[in-house]
Amino acid sequence: MTSQSPSTPRRASVSRDRKRWRSLWLKQLHSWHWISAALSLTGMLLFAITGITLNHAATIGATPVVVEKNGMLPPSLQRMLTASRAPDSPLPTPVAKSVAATVGLDPAGKPVEWSDSDAYVALPRAGGDAWISIERASGRITAETTDRGWISYLNDLHKGRNTGVAWAWFIDMFAGTCILFTLTGLLLLQLHARHRPTTWPIVAAGLAIPILLVFLFAH
Repeated sequence: MTSQSPSTPRRASVSRDRKRWRSLWLKQLHSWHWISAALSLTGMLLFAITGITLNHAATIGATPVVVEKNGMLPPSLQRMLTASRAPDSPLPTPVAKSVAATVGLDPAGKPVEWSDSDAYVALPRAGGDAWISIERASGRITAETTDRGWISYLNDLHKGRNTGVAWAWFIDMFAGTCILFTLTGLLLLQLHARHRPTTWPIVAAGLAIPILLVFLFAH
């Protein structure tokens, strides 16, 4: 009859506890990893594609489409433009509504460049540009929009250029999701690395290649 050391059951219990916690931790990592992957999938695809189009922007041709519209303010509203205005102050609300109805561009609340002759409103947008100019003396409205096409639009989404506050928040949240996806992926690599001996050499290569390219060529 063999005697069993008192420490043997304790070691077995510790081993079971470690395996149980490792299993729970692994399940949590897998859950966070696939959820973050699902949330960021569309965004990563968009940013990867537009990364290519931005990298080759000089070779991707695009013909801007420019549309000009003209109109006149009613005489009752022209008088609102003759008074002196503080720099960058917006158009009076009735004037802004009339301009929007006339040329289809809404300048409400936008800063205005006031000069002695006209009021100029810049309306930059993703994938193009727009502006409105109003002659203060006559009330003549001139508006112009420029559309540079879908590729330019997607490139501006990538850069967050003239895309508004909502898209800026989306980029921040998307970046956080990508960070979660990357970190959980790294921890999963660590947990599985002992069964995959090439894991860390490949990770090291992924780190070394861009660093070498930056130091050797990107200057």
